Amino acid sequence: MPSTIDIRRRIRSVKNTQQITKAMKMVAAAKLRRAQERIFAARPYAAGLREVLSSVATRVNADEHPLLKAHDEEKKVLLLVITADKGLAGAFNANVIKAAMNAIREHNWESIELIPIGRKANDYFKRRTIPIRRQATHIFHALSLDTAREIAKGITDDYLSGEIDTVYVVYNEFKSIMSQITHVDRLLPIARDWDEQATAIEYIYEPAPEVILAELLPKHIEFQLYRYLLESAAAEQGARMTAMESATQNASDMIEALTLNYNRIRQAAITKEIIEIVSGAAAQN
Repeated sequence: MPSTIDIRRRIRSVKNTQQITKAMKMVAAAKLRRAQERIFAARPYAAGLREVLSSVATRVNADEHPLLKAHDEEKKVLLLVITADKGLAGAFNANVIKAAMNAIREHNWESIELIPIGRKANDYFKRRTIPIRRQATHIFHALSLDTAREIAKGITDDYLSGEIDTVYVVYNEFKSIMSQITHVDRLLPIARDWDEQATAIEYIYEPAPEVILAELLPKHIEFQLYRYLLESAAAEQGARMTAMESATQNASDMIEALTLNYNRIRQAAITKEIIEIVSGAAAQN
């Protein structure tokens, strides 16, 4: 049976851990609020870009553009795996890595390469046999559109040169603090899921629609990747906030159980001392 001194030390240690988890929860809540604001600010631009892209694409022969034309077979695949740089976020990183491994096993891809985004993905896959084409770590502390543009440019160049046939992205989508949904989305070739029934209004474009489309498609890829990164950043903070709240509650339960055990041991020791005193007094009489 542990002594009261050991239990007091354990209670003190758990309380210190609880203070850390509380502080991490507050930090995650602040970061989550900023990440949500960035997502909400990006949505109007995404909607506007999509509207213009849809309008232009329905007025030209979109099959002629290489970013829209799918290759005959998916032989050489590039997989972007977006995780966090840090842990202590529940199953956030594990879910993304698991989804990536499931996608690799389920598809009969002849050749596959990876771009791990985030230190956790890089640490996991560098110990595996799957080749890593490039890596991007420690980008979330100063995430910007320029970061997404740099990554997207390398991917687009590889696709246009024929080195890869398809690009997929594995990431966590932010739904709420308690809910993050893991997705495997195709980034290239660009999915032509816009409305084929264009508006009846005919516009005069300057320069030509083909030139505008050629300018819009790379920007669309950049912003899609930027949106994936924003979603992942917000989902990470939501998962960390939930994990730290659960850890704080578990610490409270442990402190309560340790305190109860401490009081029982202390009460037993007091009772034993009283019995010894009474027994000693009775023996003298």
